[in-house]
Amino acid sequence: SRTHNMEVRRQSIFSATHTYSLYVNLKNFVCNLGEAAELLMSLYDPVQSEFISENYLVRWSKIEKPKELDRQNKLEALFTDLSSSDLIRLRISLVCQIVRVGHMELKEGKKHTCGLRRPFGVAVMDITDMIGGRNGDDEKQHFIPFQQIAMETYIRQRQLIMSPLLTSRVIGENEPLTSVFNKVIAAKEVNHKGQGLWVSMKLLPGDMKQVHKDFPHLVDRSTAVARKMGFPEIVLPGDIRNDIYVTLIQGEFDKGKKKTPKNVEVTMGVYDQEGTRIEKAIFPGSGYQGISEYKSVVYYQVKQPFWYETVKVAIAIEEVHRCHLRFTFRHRSSQESKDKSEKLFGMAFVKLMKQDGTTLRDGKHDLIVFKGDTKKTEDAKCYLAQPGTKEEQERRESQNGKGVQHSATLSIIKDSFQIATLVCSTKLTQNVDLLGLLNWRSSHQSVEQNLRRLMEVDGSEIVKFLQDTLDALFNIMMETSDRDTYDFLVFDALVFVISLIGDIKFQHFNPVLETYITNHFSATLAYVKLAKVLHYYISNAERADKTDLLFSALKALKYIFRFIVQSRQLYLR
Repeated sequence: SRTHNMEVRRQSIFSATHTYSLYVNLKNFVCNLGEAAELLMSLYDPVQSEFISENYLVRWSKIEKPKELDRQNKLEALFTDLSSSDLIRLRISLVCQIVRVGHMELKEGKKHTCGLRRPFGVAVMDITDMIGGRNGDDEKQHFIPFQQIAMETYIRQRQLIMSPLLTSRVIGENEPLTSVFNKVIAAKEVNHKGQGLWVSMKLLPGDMKQVHKDFPHLVDRSTAVARKMGFPEIVLPGDIRNDIYVTLIQGEFDKGKKKTPKNVEVTMGVYDQEGTRIEKAIFPGSGYQGISEYKSVVYYQVKQPFWYETVKVAIAIEEVHRCHLRFTFRHRSSQESKDKSEKLFGMAFVKLMKQDGTTLRDGKHDLIVFKGDTKKTEDAKCYLAQPGTKEEQERRESQNGKGVQHSATLSIIKDSFQIATLVCSTKLTQNVDLLGLLNWRSSHQSVEQNLRRLMEVDGSEIVKFLQDTLDALFNIMMETSDRDTYDFLVFDALVFVISLIGDIKFQHFNPVLETYITNHFSATLAYVKLAKVLHYYISNAERADKTDLLFSALKALKYIFRFIVQSRQLYLR
């Protein structure tokens, strides 16, 4: 039958695809709010309690309409870079965090502080079946119920008036966002009173480029693109990406002279070594331009806030080594008159690049919180001389001895603050040996050592930088063409890279290698050197110390010949 044939064709397209995109169209948002709101939608794995994609952001104004009226009929996003391993996750959810922007409490008042980002609620939909390629229809509208988050003080009042049973269904704002999502997912039933989001969605085979070509009726230039926080299965040459994801995780703040815990607001900015702010470098969600300063959600009287707010930092690759993130902490009062006089009480920072030239490692970082009400916390030259993370502080102490005191200029307070970072870059590596090879020109005396060390680098890091690695190998070979100092080492390294792609784990990178040879490879005289080394290995086949090298070369023979032929053809042009 026709439907059976279409299903067979669909299955064949999906089985041959390595990258997928999820198209989501927000049709409506119904909520009794009365203030402006931000809707932050992303893909979430409840089993791992981790966010898979960056946020798609929609700003909803006070009068129940998106802030950009021209976009009202087109609130669409494409969640890209999904790989087949994402499609077979045990569970996957589309989650939406609703942040209201206004007063501390939902009561109007001229004397109350405005413009605070406050937690308001979440909406969650299980999309495991849809991601698995079942029941996807871009016309069908799905209702995602809204679950409100209540203030702790409100919950305590309710518990006094009513039975505690009623309140167990209310989620408090002191709970981490991930556990809020997990609770709502586990609850099955949500008392939404008709409030929630209406969306339609469809899983599309292909990356961004492919989807634009194959589904022009769904996806166009105005569609927001929310990338995966991580790499797709294949990184094609020319797909240049330089995204640093920063997540505010949690903090613990002393209440000081106050009777109740502080209402802490974190402000984040990107600064250079001189302390100049880099403008428009922070992206809170796709669908919007960059901003220069990001303000966190404020939790009311919570001693240990858990934010789980992720933003993307995008700066030019050549600027990264000069930049650091700076976080300042301030108590926000609900009374406008008091709020104006509140000063910064803390400051923390972290450099994006380590001294050895590698990028800040992925994962959690415990930052040192410095006292924030002095001019010195704004002086980058002053604070950048200090360690920014607890790890760095411990390393310095172990090198210089425990007794070393910090300079008296900056005092450390006992508050704690934790962030996590994730670097998705085709140009910035966290591996010092790979970096040594890619920057070989700056240290000619280490070339031999760097070539040897390349063969110990983790394969997943090399395939991510495949084009740059191959360029470096051929540049070393060609720029020392009058001597044959490095020919054997470059040949062995090339064989190592080719063998990696022959490995079942990385075999889907075959098209990347093919694309490199036909479109990017440009070493016109490489054929002379490659043929010479190959001939030497074969001529010395009986030598025991050369057996393994020859055996590896023979396994990589197809691509070695592809390079030789392509090089000779380029030479003859």
